[in-house]
Amino acid sequence: MPARTAIDGDLVRLEVLDPERHAASLFTSSHVPGGEDLWQHLPYGPFAGQAEFTAWLEQRAASADPLFFAVIDWESMRALGMASYLRIEPAHGVIEIGHIWFAPELQRTRQATEAIFLLARTAFDDLGYRRLEWKCDSLNLASRRAAERFGFTYEGTFRQHMIVKGRNRDTAWFSITDGEWPSRRAAFEAWLAPANFDETGRQHQSLSSIRAAI
Repeated sequence: MPARTAIDGDLVRLEVLDPERHAASLFTSSHVPGGEDLWQHLPYGPFAGQAEFTAWLEQRAASADPLFFAVIDWESMRALGMASYLRIEPAHGVIEIGHIWFAPELQRTRQATEAIFLLARTAFDDLGYRRLEWKCDSLNLASRRAAERFGFTYEGTFRQHMIVKGRNRDTAWFSITDGEWPSRRAAFEAWLAPANFDETGRQHQSLSSIRAAI
């Protein structure tokens, strides 16, 4: 089972969710003008106010599966998103990452990509899992594109899998296996390397192109 300890990267730190430390920053960074789309495909949110959000976080923090993390930007030391391990099955070597949401200022950044890399690396290299899963609403095109960008393989769609916010949800399934992980890890590491970015922070090579070359 994943330990309730922080996972450190160069750009972000994944801290086990602590409402007392993380609630204010998570709420203010996610409930901003134009941030409504963040919650469109999630079974919760947006929240009416800080109190409601904090109460929800307290429930999440008490859970072991899912095990929730706050994504902390090292530079600002602010919590700017959340992610979790869930459907954790050590006997079968299968684990999922999900409940992923990043505040607008974290989206499409090196920090966001490193957060996913840290979860994947910990699952495969530290915990020894055989299969890492990613699932999302089939209508969530941003999440589907993200899964493919990170190197997950699309496996199919589970029709009428859930009811979310009063509507039918078909769920798209993706995975990375332990046999695929070494090449995926190499691509992540090459993309995240400082040499892959110019002085303005613009990438020289995309993650997909690096992985294709490997």
